[in-house]
Order: sequence, then structure tokens, then C-alpha cells
Amino acid sequence: MGQTLAEKIISEHAGKQVKAGELVIAKVDVCAVQDGTGPLTVQEFKKLGKERLNNPERTILFIDHASPSPRKELSNTHTVLRSFSKEYGAVLSDVGAGVCHQRLVETFVNPCEILVGADSHTCTSGALGAFATGMGSTDVAVAMALGKTWLKVPATYKIVVNGKFKKGICSKDLMLHLIGLIGADGATYKALEFCGETIDNMTMSERFTLANMAVEAGAKAGLFIADEKTKEFLKKRGREDKFRILKPDEDAVYEKIIKINAEDIVHTVSCPHTVDNTKPVEELKDIKVNQVFVGTCTNGRIEDLRTVAEILKGKKVNSDVRMLICPASKDIYLKALDEGLITTFVEANATILPPGCGPCVGVHAGTLADGEVCLATQNRNFRGRMGNVEGFIYLASPYVAAHTALRGYICAE
Repeated sequence: MGQTLAEKIISEHAGKQVKAGELVIAKVDVCAVQDGTGPLTVQEFKKLGKERLNNPERTILFIDHASPSPRKELSNTHTVLRSFSKEYGAVLSDVGAGVCHQRLVETFVNPCEILVGADSHTCTSGALGAFATGMGSTDVAVAMALGKTWLKVPATYKIVVNGKFKKGICSKDLMLHLIGLIGADGATYKALEFCGETIDNMTMSERFTLANMAVEAGAKAGLFIADEKTKEFLKKRGREDKFRILKPDEDAVYEKIIKINAEDIVHTVSCPHTVDNTKPVEELKDIKVNQVFVGTCTNGRIEDLRTVAEILKGKKVNSDVRMLICPASKDIYLKALDEGLITTFVEANATILPPGCGPCVGVHAGTLADGEVCLATQNRNFRGRMGNVEGFIYLASPYVAAHTALRGYICAE
């Protein structure tokens, strides 16, 4: 019986051939925490009585969710991570470096590895061909101490996408379409394995968006076969020697196969207050917005910023709209500066935020007022996600976000 990509990667790390449903202990290559989950991880690690990390060079502490800190309580949690990093030799990614998930793919994770992170969107790194998954703070503390974790091997849904997108359609539209199709819990504890000619033709940035939002369908991981585009990405990041290709077997057993025609995908928006509450943009043209937010680990990459800048060039954001733009990492910020994108944004009256999560998690920078509407390129629109349970969050692509910022209502033209 053949194996899926998830089964193959986990088999390598468990030291035996595994199949879906099996409980295994697997070697962990990279551990990651952020400033929301990290302090608890540190506390639990110290309870274990271990004097050292199993692999300090690949244990990463990120300060990104409240970056920079808006209040003293959060500043104190940042101090916990900084002190732990110095004491145990863990890598610290401090204020301004960027969102953990973007930083992980830029610098730390390679194909065929296992990454565990105390953040649900750790699955972003699956676009590199790694098995990357979110876990609780205590589980990650154990992995930091032992270099191993236990997990149940997930069954896999094979997502086959063929055809060519219409003009202006983004991978974000595809992912919102998929989540609307199967539901926010439609792939609970499954691995999503993306393939097909559309996927093969996607940039790494587009693949990161799909992998990032796998968890919004309940998935344990979102996986892609590493290919020449993966190799080129790693080469640019100085890790070409880490490139490997691992493919699922032709007779791999999938729990479900979902086929999608890319030509059928339209500009898609998730409406409040669940990600699977999706509608075509044409049905939402009466929705006025107060704020547009471009950024996050989902759509804060340089390709996303280029899309927005091209639409905003020489124009002004609607006077009734606050537009916030947050590069996902320092490297992306520098590229945007070099390419003149930041100038375009500022001239359009957008506000530039420092690299990090920005308003997405709702602890600083862009909290909504009662009754306000925000259209965002982030991955979640749960009630209260942006800091106010009386706010309304719509999710869309950078393309839709830019046009919406100019018009003042949800649109794609």
C-alpha cells in the first residue's frame, strides 16, 4: 500500500513505515513559539527540569503578535522570552523582524522536515514540503526538551487544482472557495495535499497562502511537493543544499479527493463571523468599510504588496477608509522600500505598520470601533478577532483589498 506525502515524512522521522490513524513518536527538526504562547511554553519547559534544549539552534522564539508591545503586561512577557533565549541559547526573533510563519519559511524550515509550533498557522511551512503543524504550548515544550513529539498520523485529502485563474484571481480566492466548499471543520485533523497544474504553476508566495489557511478548514497540515520553485526559493535564502524532493506514491490511499477547476474561481470573500461564510464579491457591493488591512502571515509578502501598489499607484484611498499595510517580515519591508512600494502606499494615504502580525490578533495597531467594518487579507474573522466583539471582519485577497480601499465598499474593480 502506497503512502501519502504526510505519511512519508512522518515515517522518516518515526524510523518506521507509518499509516493514517497510527500513533507514533517522531523526531522534531524545528520548534517555534511566539509571544502569546511562548511564556507558557517556557514555564512548562522549566517544570521538566531539563538543563538544556535538545536543539537550541533550531528552537525559535518570536516576538511578533504584539510587536512592539502596547502595554506593560505584554512587555513583561517579552522579557520572559528574551531572558530564556539568553539562558538556554534559543534563537530570538525580536520586535520588527516579522511574523513567525514568514520568518520560518525565510530562514529556518526545509523540505521533508517536521516543524512543531505553538501557533495554529505553523502549517504555513508545509508549502516547502515540510510536515508543519501547530500544537499546544506544553507539547512544544516537550519537543524542545526531547527533540521528539507524539502525534496521530493524519489521513489525507488530496486537493487537485487544474486550469488557469481569471485575471485578478489570487490563491486566496481559491482557499476561501475551498473552505466555503468543505466547511471550517471539513478537514479536521486531516492533511491537505495540494497538487495539479494550477498548483505547479503557482509562486511560492501563493503556495504559502494556501498552506497557511489549511487550519481554517480544521486541517493538521497543508502539504506541497517540493519542486524547482521550492529549490529556487531556498537558493535565494541560502539553503539550496537543504533541497529535497519527496513525492507521494502513485497508489497512495487518500480519504478524499477534491477536484477544482481554477477557471471557476471568482473573487471570494469570507463574511463575519466564520471563515467558511463565503460569498462572491459581487454579492457584497453594498457593504461599506471603515478599515482595510493588508498584511499578516497569509498575505503580507512582497508579491501581495506589489499587487496592492499597482492598483493604488497615482490614486488616493477613499476618505472614509483607513488603510493599514503591514509587511510580513523585515526582508519584505526592505524590498518594498527598494521597489518604491512604500512611497506609493504613503502617497495614497495608507499607513505603514512595522513588520509583524499587526491588527490581526487584536492586541494592538488597528482595533475596530463598535460597529465598524474591516476588510482584511488575514486568515480569521472570528467575532472579536481584531480586538472588538462589536466589529465586523471580512476576509479577501490583496487585489480585492486594494480596490475596496479606493472605493470605500467591498469590490474588485
